[in-house]
Amino acid sequence: MTEDSTDLFDGLFSRRAVPVLVPMPAMKPYSYVVPEGMAVQAGSIVQVPLGPRQVVGVVWDGSGGDDVDPKKLKAITQVFDCPPLTREMRAFLDWVSAYTVSPPGLVARMALRAPAAFDPEPMVEGLRLTELRPERNTPARQRVIAAADNGFAWTRSGLAHAAGTSSSVIDGLTAQGVFETIFMSPPPVVAVPDPDYAEHRLEGPQKQAALDLLESVEVGGFSVALIDGITGSGKTEVYFEAIAATLKAGRQVLILLPEIALTASFMERFQDRFGTKPAEWHSDLAPRMREKVWRQVTEGGVRVVAGARSALFLPFENLGLIVVDEEHDPAYKQEDRVFYNARDMAVVRARIADFPIVLVSATPSVESRVNGDLGRYKPIHLPTRFGDAALPDLGLIDMRKHPPERGGFLSPVMLRHVGKAVERGEQALLFLNRRGYAPLTLCRVCGHRFQCPDCSSWLVEHRFRNQIQCHHCGHAERTPDSCPECGTFDHLVACGPGVERIAEEVDRHFPDARTIVLSSDLMGVKRLRLELEAIAKGEADIVVGTQLVAKGHNFPMMTFVGIVDADIGLANGDPRAAERTFQLLSQVTGRAGRTGLKSLGLLQTYQPQHPVMQAIVSGDSAAFYEREIGEREKALLPPFGRLASIIVSADTRADAESHARGLRQAAPKVGGISILGPAEAPLALIRGRHRFRLLVHGRRNSDMQAFVKTMMANGPKMRGSVSVQLDIDPQSFL
Repeated sequence: MTEDSTDLFDGLFSRRAVPVLVPMPAMKPYSYVVPEGMAVQAGSIVQVPLGPRQVVGVVWDGSGGDDVDPKKLKAITQVFDCPPLTREMRAFLDWVSAYTVSPPGLVARMALRAPAAFDPEPMVEGLRLTELRPERNTPARQRVIAAADNGFAWTRSGLAHAAGTSSSVIDGLTAQGVFETIFMSPPPVVAVPDPDYAEHRLEGPQKQAALDLLESVEVGGFSVALIDGITGSGKTEVYFEAIAATLKAGRQVLILLPEIALTASFMERFQDRFGTKPAEWHSDLAPRMREKVWRQVTEGGVRVVAGARSALFLPFENLGLIVVDEEHDPAYKQEDRVFYNARDMAVVRARIADFPIVLVSATPSVESRVNGDLGRYKPIHLPTRFGDAALPDLGLIDMRKHPPERGGFLSPVMLRHVGKAVERGEQALLFLNRRGYAPLTLCRVCGHRFQCPDCSSWLVEHRFRNQIQCHHCGHAERTPDSCPECGTFDHLVACGPGVERIAEEVDRHFPDARTIVLSSDLMGVKRLRLELEAIAKGEADIVVGTQLVAKGHNFPMMTFVGIVDADIGLANGDPRAAERTFQLLSQVTGRAGRTGLKSLGLLQTYQPQHPVMQAIVSGDSAAFYEREIGEREKALLPPFGRLASIIVSADTRADAESHARGLRQAAPKVGGISILGPAEAPLALIRGRHRFRLLVHGRRNSDMQAFVKTMMANGPKMRGSVSVQLDIDPQSFL
């Protein structure tokens, strides 16, 4: 498409057919007629008839109805009073659709998440001071008049709060004509951040890193910076300087965080630096607030958004910088409907719109590390902690030499150091990435194991709730008193530990300590935030937690961290198992000693010589990355090769296997691309559906998308209960 033709498509259409992309699994836009008197342009958000329903759509680039009789086309029914999606945003949605081999309508749907916000927010009633004054002037009335004597309009409640009086005082003044009623724009969801609000507190390596980063940001244009700094090294303060520079240039900023709903501490740090919190965007946001944020982002009123991966699809008016914090985190991968990695797609969005992006991590992904080594990304390294803080001393507990007591899971060495931390009035953290009380319950008499009726997984005991539950489909039932197989009472045994069981063991050894269990299935987001605040304030002695505790929290009194089962992530066939274990354990041990107190981290392991364990305790991350990169390169695994995962599921095993084999037979013969499978997926049954997996492996320059599309087009058509999920660049191998 030429620049001239693109300009034409961006121009106004009138009384003609136009392409409209609807948020459904359609592979291309549908054609609609623009009624007389209606004007739309590419990017306009409209309402169109689709069958018996009215749906939202976006006028897309190109021409519509070329091969259809205009008399047969339906007309657009409404154009919303909303800024159109920009050309760059439309190009980004097209790119995501092509790369992930997903229907463009489903990708566009992610940008249209707040349909109630397509029309402007209603005006709000306000008050403005007139020239009249009350006959009798009381101290309360004087305060109200003084507060409003700046010429600005006020809401009734806002003025009452500012003047420190009741609303009835304002009502009385309004009745006397002292205030006139006007209508004004709705208030912003957050105030505009002030880049000069707080004094910069950078020193040494942080100051130099900020200068290096600003050099990339202020030059303008597309660039990728990778801030690689140990935990507590001041990475956040460094990229705050890039945010400040972008705000001064009058542009918007997007900060992606893996667990935005839980990171209240980040919001507070942002407020300390810029005088206000950023707008939030995540699934736990109230619907009305989501609508306000979406609308004000499109109009440019919201300058900074901190959000989960879905925030990447917000239609910003003038986006000028993206920051991806904890860029290695698996939470950036979406595995539903449209399968995408928000980190990678963020880089694409920055490249299309020609602005800089900053990736941040204490343990960068292997892909980002390789891109830094090859010069595609600008590496910025922070080797020391901020201020006087020192890294914790790290050590391994060989569980073969220091086993726990019978019925326990904590080594005497671990318990001794937990006790020392509590005695000093400091905090200890015990980490186990396994929810619930025990991952398996069985009968001692007949050997019956409690399994989910709809999934090929064991039921996890949750003793706090008196339930056994499947963590894949949510099936739950009351914890039984007897074995359903043989009927024997009092012979059911819990096998293995979860965080609830570790907490029980902690209570047995330290009955007077204040213990908190942090797990996503024990409480909602609000309570989790309160618990995290309580820990930060020193209102707990011992914390037992899952991977929630690794999400960048700052616990000032935390001086001991114990990893209960450091080997847990290594015992599977995931090619990223070593990398993820290294990242997670490094992040968890990094919770200790962030405020300068002497700290210690210990890892319980049965494999003390494993390269991951040795890399963590030695602090030699470079050696770990060198080894891991070398292994990936030899096996042509990402980023030196490409993968695509195809999961075929059906109500019966035979249907799933037959369809998977049909796809394998339909695969084109292409050099450099091979297919593994079909084979039953590691989780062969989920929610009653049988699953078979094909894994496509190719060289780095392989056209994986074309290969997969050809295979799907030539393969058997989906019939009955058969469903196919395609994941380009998979992160999960279950």
